[in-house]
This record gives sequence, C-alpha cells and structure tokens, in this order.
Amino acid sequence: MQGLIGLVILVLDIIAIVDAVKSSMDTGKKVLWIAVILLVPIIGLILYFLVGKKKK
Repeated sequence: MQGLIGLVILVLDIIAIVDAVKSSMDTGKKVLWIAVILLVPIIGLILYFLVGKKKK
C-alpha cells in the first residue's frame, strides 16, 4: 500500500514540475517552485497548485 501511495505522489510531483516548466512564470520562480516540489514533495505539490499556479 505504501508503494502505491509513493507512486501516486511521484506522478503528481512530475505533473506539477512539468506544469511549472510550461508556465509563463519567470525562470527564477520556476526554479524555486521546482526546488520546493522536489525538497518537500507532498507539501510542495499542494502549495504549488494552491498558491503558485496562476489561474487563467
């Protein structure tokens, strides 16, 4: 069960990183968000989608 949860978190982190790279943010902000997502995966993922991602 823990392996499945880890896999889901990994996939969601990859989605968030790809979304950050494709976004129109400045390069510095992109690097910062990617670092946050990689260093604290669950919290970084949640923060990115709540705070970092710009709404259209």
